Amino acid sequence: MTLRFKTASVEETIALGEKIGAQLVAGDIIAMEGTLGAGKTTITKGIAKALGVDDTITSPTFCLVSEYSGRLPLFHIDAYRLDSAEDFQGLGADDMLYGDGVSIIEWSEKVRSELPRKTITLRLEPLSDGGREITLENWEYGEIR
Repeated sequence: MTLRFKTASVEETIALGEKIGAQLVAGDIIAMEGTLGAGKTTITKGIAKALGVDDTITSPTFCLVSEYSGRLPLFHIDAYRLDSAEDFQGLGADDMLYGDGVSIIEWSEKVRSELPRKTITLRLEPLSDGGREITLENWEYGEIR
C-alpha cells in the first residue's frame, strides 16, 4: 500500500512520525529517501517517540549508526558517507536489519541492494511553502490518521 501525506510544520512532521512509529514491530525497516534538509531526522524523532525512546534524536551522519533503547531497539543509520553496499555490511547491517528492533536508514538509496523486499520506503520532499510531502510505500499496516 502507498500512502501520501502533507505536513505544514516540524511539529506536524514529528506527529506523523509518531503515528507511523506506533504501528511498527520488531524487524521493520524504513528506507528513507529525500534531499538534504528534507526532514528525515525530523520524522525519525516522532517514530522514536512512539517507540518509547527518551534520548534526543540527532542525525547519525558522523557516527553512521545511533542505537536507542525503547519498547523496541531503534537503529538509526546514515548511509550518506558509505562508499558501497559492502561498507554497509561492514557496519553489522544484518544484525540490525534482521534483529529485534526497528531500523531507519537515511540516504538508503546507497544501500538499497542490501535491503529486503519487505522494506518500507519513506520519501520526503520539501515544499516551497516550508511544508513536506511524505510518501510511504510498501506499508502493510493500514491507514494512518
